[in-house]
Amino acid sequence: MQDQIETYIASQPEAKRGDMQALHHRILQIMPDCKLWFLDGKNDDGKIVSNPNIGYGTRTTTYADGSAREFYQIGISANTTGISVYILGIDDKTYLARTYGTELGKATVTGYCIKFKRLADIDLAVLEAAICSGLAATSAT
Repeated sequence: MQDQIETYIASQPEAKRGDMQALHHRILQIMPDCKLWFLDGKNDDGKIVSNPNIGYGTRTTTYADGSAREFYQIGISANTTGISVYILGIDDKTYLARTYGTELGKATVTGYCIKFKRLADIDLAVLEAAICSGLAATSAT
């Protein structure tokens, strides 16, 4: 898993690579004993359906039909214009934008995703607070 993560980060353009590496290390400082995930972005048929992403932690999602699936709590992914940070499992889809959106800096905030061009464009302390808030919300479930 660690090799896949390192290879993915190393494959990024230089500026994005440094930001991804710094973000990866910071999340590991926040979550030192977390389970690591790497999703290559391909479905079971080998078709690309999303950007590759790195996941941290674990949570269980229970679906309406009663089935359950284990997945990560926090994720990061390179995208065409920058980096996305996923904070999964927060029920209120307006929470991240309402609570952190105006303080983050140059970032787009949706229900579970914080997207920015580079780390220098955002307030890292605010991003860390959003991550910790998401962890608290999903660890309580």
